[in-house]
Amino acid sequence: MQRIELQAIYVMWLRQMKRFVRSRSRIIGTIVQPLFFLFILGFGLRSATLPGMTAENYVDFIAPGIVAMAILFSSMYTGVSVLWDKKFGFMQEILVAPVSRFSIVIGRTLGGATTAVLQGTIVLIIALFLGIPVSSASGFILGYIFMILIGLTSVGFGLIMASKMEDFEGFQIIITLIIMPLFFLSSAIFPIATNKELPEILITLSYANPLFYMVDGLRGSLTNIDNVLNPLMNLVIVIFICIIMLGTGVYLFNKTEA
Repeated sequence: MQRIELQAIYVMWLRQMKRFVRSRSRIIGTIVQPLFFLFILGFGLRSATLPGMTAENYVDFIAPGIVAMAILFSSMYTGVSVLWDKKFGFMQEILVAPVSRFSIVIGRTLGGATTAVLQGTIVLIIALFLGIPVSSASGFILGYIFMILIGLTSVGFGLIMASKMEDFEGFQIIITLIIMPLFFLSSAIFPIATNKELPEILITLSYANPLFYMVDGLRGSLTNIDNVLNPLMNLVIVIFICIIMLGTGVYLFNKTEA
């Protein structure tokens, strides 16, 4: 890869990081919302025993899902930034620059994933201070790999949606309509795949949900509590999903017009 292409990737990454650091309201909002779920649900239902859950402490069950939530919702801002750049003309300026669109989208993707993982890390650190158990050092490292993959996959999905839409308000509505059902069907908040009391259709939808394997892999890696599949099996599935999302996002971004 030529030096100018690497510079383009770095510049786009740095721009995303600067926008993140300067937007205090965004930082606070995307961190406070997951912490609200962690504290209110986690401690409010601390002694609750849900069907299909074996964890003695509900906070231990919900914490990996909340970390995934922080990364997921933060990653969606990459799609929002694409729409804003279209609206204010910055997209047109970068698309006519003497660099490939591939470098531009890679820089955006890395920047969006970096900010998302940073926010997920903050939530994870708070969860650890609250006493969330960690299975092992290798499990923690594997869990962090899942966090990175969740960030990259979510950014890819955000690019797909932003490349096909022009309306900023419509983007937020559509993203919410898609993300919220996926999140609640991912077993992040309560067990689904192992809950035999639920309708069979919900269990089937849970296994068809890409986010399920991300949350299950993160939970199995970090705590090794109430995960359905082996974390390494989840890892293979999540890598495959990540490649598809990023590949589709790059392709559609290359086709987009400023």
